[in-house]
Amino acid sequence: MIKLSLTALACASLLSACSLMPTYERPPAPVATQWPASVHPDAHQNESTQRNQDMPWSDFFTDKSLQHLIGIALVHNRDLRVAVLAIEQARAQLGLRRADQLPSVNAALTGSRTPNSSGGITSAYAAGLTFTAYEFDFFGRVASLKEQALAQYLASSEASASAQISLISTVAQSWLSLLADQELLAAARQTLASREQSLQLVELKLRHGAASELDVRLAQTLLESARLTLAQQLQKAALDENALVLLLGQALPDSARAQLTSASLGTLRFAELPAGLPSELLTRRPDIRQAEQLLIASNANIGAARAAFFPRISLTTGVGTASSELAGLFKDGSWGWTLAPQLVLPIFDAGRNQANLDTAQAARGIAVAQYEKAIQSAFREVADALAGRQTLALQLQASQALLQAESERSRLTRLRFDNGAASQLDWLDAQRSLFAAQQALVQARTAYLQNQVTFYKVLGG
Repeated sequence: MIKLSLTALACASLLSACSLMPTYERPPAPVATQWPASVHPDAHQNESTQRNQDMPWSDFFTDKSLQHLIGIALVHNRDLRVAVLAIEQARAQLGLRRADQLPSVNAALTGSRTPNSSGGITSAYAAGLTFTAYEFDFFGRVASLKEQALAQYLASSEASASAQISLISTVAQSWLSLLADQELLAAARQTLASREQSLQLVELKLRHGAASELDVRLAQTLLESARLTLAQQLQKAALDENALVLLLGQALPDSARAQLTSASLGTLRFAELPAGLPSELLTRRPDIRQAEQLLIASNANIGAARAAFFPRISLTTGVGTASSELAGLFKDGSWGWTLAPQLVLPIFDAGRNQANLDTAQAARGIAVAQYEKAIQSAFREVADALAGRQTLALQLQASQALLQAESERSRLTRLRFDNGAASQLDWLDAQRSLFAAQQALVQARTAYLQNQVTFYKVLGG
């Protein structure tokens, strides 16, 4: 009898190969095959990007302090931890769907003692194995749900990879902002000290009749402006540090805090990355792969919704022994088996199955649009980063040249002022321009380095 049950289960497994799930076809990428001509990708565009995909983040971010901070964030960041746990949750759901494809076998032992009409006690005992409500997946409903769970698990995995890349790049950009804050603070303090000396000099000249009250007010204006800039920069540095601490999931290490006083944006270098072709983003970026897996899950859900229109056959069976006495179990003549198949055929459900199918098909349309949008967004992000890589390099060169020119102008104006050939207004204007050029250079260098980090991120790490 057991052989007959196993044979029936094997036949059901063979018949379950029928599936109503639509054949998945990847939608064409709704972007151009080349980057916009305005961004002028470099000569490495047509090189293979395999080395990019295999490049660990530590090979791109070569600064030791930054590597240490990224390592801390990868361990302690709570958002990344949630993304990793979401993978475990999706894996467990996949395990449930896979289990639905196989029968559940349980060992059962029951016993009862009830009074009978003659005043005695009727006893009944049974023991054996049971297969409970196993569904023969003739039309692929269970298989479609398993494919949906598999795609959702893979999507969760890609979401975790995307979260890791985003975390790495955000930590790097936050560290760059903090380094920039320190350089701006140093420039603000230096400027404040210089303007305090200038005010003292003007006040001394005023007492000897060599300067006017207007000269003093101009010097005071520049002094208070520098003091205001310093206070604003102190606030920004505190906020940037708090943001970095949140990313790290713990306090800023003492080694990194000490590095802030000695590190310079000008010494930081990152590895060069070729842009490749737009089509390569489909395999590079985990957010695009995530969107595609969600599309596959929606496609599989249509198969489950279609299968709901067809009969559902389930089987509950058991084999074991029964006796009116506990000692009589497992003896000859006490063995038996039960077979209880069930067929459910939808006849009238007020349109529920059709509504479920319509919902699944609409969800697939939404998933297609989201997949295409993910590709278009990725295309734009890379194009923006390419444009920034060229223009920001030019801005950095111009800022360096501007600072050199303003430094020389300030020196010459000071010489002319000391010898009476330039006015107080000329000297103060030169100081103001020099401070602005120092700030502009730090900001341009920060933007250039952050764009490199962004380029690493938008290429999929």
